[in-house]
Amino acid sequence: MTQRLLSEAEGYVLLENHGIPVPRFSVVTSRLDIPAAAERTGFPLVMKVLSPQVVHKSEAGGVITGIRSVSEAETAYDTISRNVTAFDPSATISGVIIEQQKEKGLEILIGGRIDPTFGKIITVGMGGTLVELIRDVSIRVLPVSSSDINAMIQELQAYRLIRGFRNEPSRDVPALVGLIGSVARLFLDSPEIPEFDLNPVLLYEIGACVVDARFYVTDEVAKYETELEPAMPIEILNVDSIAVIGASPDPNKVGYSVLRNLLAFPGNLYPVNPKHQKILGRAVYPSLSSIPGPVNMAVVVVPAHAVPPVVEEAGKLGISLVVIISSGFRETGDAGLVLEDQVMTIARHYGIRVVGPNCLGIMLPHQGINTTFDPISPRPGNIAFISQSGAIISTIVDWSLPEEIGFSAVVSIGNQADLGFEDFLLYAADDPNTRAIILYIEQIRNGKRFMNIAREVTRKKPVVVIKSGSSRVGQMAAASHTGSLSGSFDVYMAAFWQSGIIPVRSIREAFQTAELLASEGYPKGTRAIVISNAGGFAVMSSDYAEQFGIEMVEFSPAILKELDAVLPENWNRRNPVDMVGDASADRFARTFDVMIKNQDAWDIAFVVNVPSAISDPLRVANELVRFSKSTHKMIVGCMIGGDSMKTPLRVLKDAGVPNFPDLEDAFKAVGNICRHVCWEEYHGKRCRP
Repeated sequence: MTQRLLSEAEGYVLLENHGIPVPRFSVVTSRLDIPAAAERTGFPLVMKVLSPQVVHKSEAGGVITGIRSVSEAETAYDTISRNVTAFDPSATISGVIIEQQKEKGLEILIGGRIDPTFGKIITVGMGGTLVELIRDVSIRVLPVSSSDINAMIQELQAYRLIRGFRNEPSRDVPALVGLIGSVARLFLDSPEIPEFDLNPVLLYEIGACVVDARFYVTDEVAKYETELEPAMPIEILNVDSIAVIGASPDPNKVGYSVLRNLLAFPGNLYPVNPKHQKILGRAVYPSLSSIPGPVNMAVVVVPAHAVPPVVEEAGKLGISLVVIISSGFRETGDAGLVLEDQVMTIARHYGIRVVGPNCLGIMLPHQGINTTFDPISPRPGNIAFISQSGAIISTIVDWSLPEEIGFSAVVSIGNQADLGFEDFLLYAADDPNTRAIILYIEQIRNGKRFMNIAREVTRKKPVVVIKSGSSRVGQMAAASHTGSLSGSFDVYMAAFWQSGIIPVRSIREAFQTAELLASEGYPKGTRAIVISNAGGFAVMSSDYAEQFGIEMVEFSPAILKELDAVLPENWNRRNPVDMVGDASADRFARTFDVMIKNQDAWDIAFVVNVPSAISDPLRVANELVRFSKSTHKMIVGCMIGGDSMKTPLRVLKDAGVPNFPDLEDAFKAVGNICRHVCWEEYHGKRCRP
């Protein structure tokens, strides 16, 4: 692939042709051209070198500003030539661009590049020479709407400068939105452009203008939107017969563990191994073709080299789904990739859908299916967990049992040779047992397909994601500011938000957020109240609310009057409500009654209860259940303590009322959800506390 940097003049022409404002300009190739060009452009002027070898012109002394006469322009021409030659003797100077020097404005960066996963992206941020130091940018995957662009601008920390800060005037946001929209369309409609920088774009009280343009063009169009396999038929996982190819009587073998985990499967289970007649009390068959009945799913645990003939045999028998747990494929290098391609060629020929290879398998607890070699099976529940890491699954399933977390599905996608995140997202979206979905993602193979499907799924059910790989170590260096500013992880985050997915920072946070959503759903807004019998936790609640973007309701005089009637004289008369340390369960109940009556004034309620000599935590828990059932709001329990809280927590658990033993965790989970609510309500605008 050949990539070329357009000259600034060529970039200006490209922008002009798309209706994007640029300064008046002329190109000169000799001193003799300067007088006419300068008079035509108009003073004051800026002169810049045109050289394919000089990317950063200022560093090479290739830019001179404030030129106010022809003689100054001629001197500047000579100075630029000397400076650039001294900076890089091999540099070819193709000319000098003479352009109108625009008045000082607020400097904005607009850039774009092709992300290998999601395709063309656009970056907007504060521009100028400190752009990479400040790193105040917002990213979107193209295409974008005007509301998306408005949101990008408002997400910037420096948005206060744009809207007017102290003595700075308010800038022309509609002009900037229009300019960014035109640039985005130009980029999206130009397959020959893989990357560009407009830095700076000067933003004024009225209007905006691009005063430095850098476009790269290539002779090869990137292929980043290629579709993978068609979507998985949802009914393919409704199986009543499973074959395990590679079943083993050796407890140290994967084939033993997989078969053992499937003994509870209520359908027909067929171990396959030509060397044995019985394993774990089940009759063993020498091959798939020797099985007397139909098989819906084949689980393959033989060595990698033996997998292609197994898939061939499965295809001839009409088996529709093959789960390949075996490793030794693409993850091992070129030879493994060839073997994986061979497997997929056979699978496509017969219309087989493949999970893996190199995966842990799938668990569908409500159907009694566990094709993994994990030593523990999860309990049934309402969270679907789709992971690229088998080790993460093993850890989470082990952790879930004492935490009493259940799953509707646990899926290890492995190499995603065929079925990937998108397919199991669609499955979970239509699964009646699933109320929330968690993804653990290392890499997505087809970003466009993922986003299109995720947008559909998140309209039905909440999706939470933890993405590994936030470090910039090892990321490919890019030729532009945009490349260095919009790293792969940042693009994933933008794509998640655009798709309606809630990104979080840890597995613990993912499950806390998903469990809360599975129980309570999305709140109507971000207005919160806090009811507490501990003053210290009430104060901390205010801090956490501000930190995580949750709006604390200010009570109306009417609500304050009602609370005055049920609370002691020395209560704090504001939100968070400190009911004072001697608060009894009755005081909680009366306060809940006031909030039930006035539930139109709030969207989320945090109820904090700590052990005390007066408060009976069991009665408080029962009142909290009543409070939850009497509203259509998000109720978040924070019953904090030790042994005295065990029975009350069981009451909440049985009633489906979420509880957080740590106050910060509660606000963090709700904050993640509130950010999503803000995103949806304002079409991407980030709510600010």
